Amino acid sequence: MSKRYDFTAEDPWRIFRIMSEFVDGFDELSKIGPAVTVFGSAKTRPGDKYYNLAEKTAALLSKNGFAVITGAGPGIMEAANKGAKNAKGSSIGLNIQMPVAQKPNRFITKLLDFRYFFCRKVMFVKYAKATVIFPGGYGTMDEFFESVTLIQTGRTERFPVILVGSEYWKGLIDWVKKDMLKEDRIDKKDLGIFRIADTAEDVLKIIKEFYSK
Repeated sequence: MSKRYDFTAEDPWRIFRIMSEFVDGFDELSKIGPAVTVFGSAKTRPGDKYYNLAEKTAALLSKNGFAVITGAGPGIMEAANKGAKNAKGSSIGLNIQMPVAQKPNRFITKLLDFRYFFCRKVMFVKYAKATVIFPGGYGTMDEFFESVTLIQTGRTERFPVILVGSEYWKGLIDWVKKDMLKEDRIDKKDLGIFRIADTAEDVLKIIKEFYSK
C-alpha cells in the first residue's frame, strides 16, 4: 500500500503563493481609482430583472467615475461587467480557481486570478468605495456579512453596503430585526451599517450622499 500523500508538508511554502497573490492584487488594484464591488448570484440568467438591474447599475456607476469590480463569473457578475464595459468604464474581474473551473465572463477589461478565497475577499473590500449586493446564495450571503462585520468590528473604515432588491432581502432583514436584534445579538445601531435599494439611481444616490457627508 502506497504511503498517503501528506499535503501539510507543503504549508510553509504556500506562504509565498499567498504573498504573491496579495502583492499582485495590491499592485494592480491600487491604480484603478474609485471603485464599487458588485456581488450576486452566478445563477442569474440574462433577461432576469436582477441581471438587467445589475447591468444598468454598473453602467450608471461607470458613467459617474467608478470602476466596477466583480468575481469575474457569470450571472450578476457578468451583468455588472457588461454594464461597465458598455459604458466605457473599467470592468474588473477577480477570478477564483476552483475544482470546477469558473470561466471569466467576456466583459472584463482587467482580470486577476486567485487561488485563495481569503486573498480575493481582501481585494473585493480594500479598494472599494462601496459594495452593492444583488440577490444570491451562500457566497453572496458570506460577502454581505463579511462586509458588515468588518464595519461593525471597526476593522475597516465605514463604507456603503447596499442590498439591491427589497423583495428578495425582506425575509433576511425581518429575521435580523426580529431575532438577532430582539435577542440582543446585535445593537440597534448595527442596522444602520447597510441600506436597501431597488433602482440603479437609488444605489448611486446612497453612495454619493455617503461621501458628501
